[in-house]
Amino acid sequence: MPDLPLSVWIALAAVLGLLVGSFLNVVILRVPERMAAEWRREARDILELEAADETLPPGIVREPSHCPHCKHPLSAADNIPLFGWLLLGGRCRYCKVRISIQYPLVELLSGMLSAVMVWKFGPTWPALAGLILTWTLIALSGIDFRTQLLPDQLTLPLLWLGLLLALKAMFIATPAAIVGAAIGYLSLWSVYWLFKLLTGKEGMGHGDFKLLAALGAWMGPMALLPIVLISSLIGAIVGGSLIALRRHESGVPMPFGPFIAMAGWVWFVAGDSLLHIYLRLTGLR
Repeated sequence: MPDLPLSVWIALAAVLGLLVGSFLNVVILRVPERMAAEWRREARDILELEAADETLPPGIVREPSHCPHCKHPLSAADNIPLFGWLLLGGRCRYCKVRISIQYPLVELLSGMLSAVMVWKFGPTWPALAGLILTWTLIALSGIDFRTQLLPDQLTLPLLWLGLLLALKAMFIATPAAIVGAAIGYLSLWSVYWLFKLLTGKEGMGHGDFKLLAALGAWMGPMALLPIVLISSLIGAIVGGSLIALRRHESGVPMPFGPFIAMAGWVWFVAGDSLLHIYLRLTGLR
């Protein structure tokens, strides 16, 4: 790679993250709609019902970006990550309907986290792998937050990529990746069935199992307990705050995937430092 100062690489990563964040918004919005349409089509085929005259929602590659309200195609200037939203004042240029704050937030988050990843690993192959992990976790969090779904199209490739990277011991060795994936899946799977047997209710979705399995494949079994504890803490704080502010009703399901993703990303980037701080505070080191 070119011999550039680390600060330049970090800035380039931030710009790349902004650009990818714009694409992640497309993934977050279009993948669930596409999945639902395909499920309806498959259900009609299985039940041998007459095919409905239904056009599949736009895909994530071929169809150009457009306003979700008036469907008007967006110009190149409108699509500038983050700044396009600011220049438009948060409203569609054509129909003047307010544009969701999700668009600039996802782009900004992607840019910031991408910069942190390159700051952590430098201009290396582990940084590239970390960027893929980061972008996938952002997409999964956005989809789960909006729809309470964690698509297999994202969780399973993330799991397999973690296992493949372990063949080169990029982050952990192959045995640790396999054990981490297995324990990650089975731990939440066991909690799910125990909760269901005791209460008759489903406490979480199956996508949560697969997401934790993927993180186990990337970071190994030793990272799983901290990830679960951190995600539970974040979930309790966020959920309690939303209920206190009356932004969320008590007893209404809340997606857990975004909290697992947050905790996994934090541990991936700063797990060693957090463990060192914990051991010092507890007097174990």
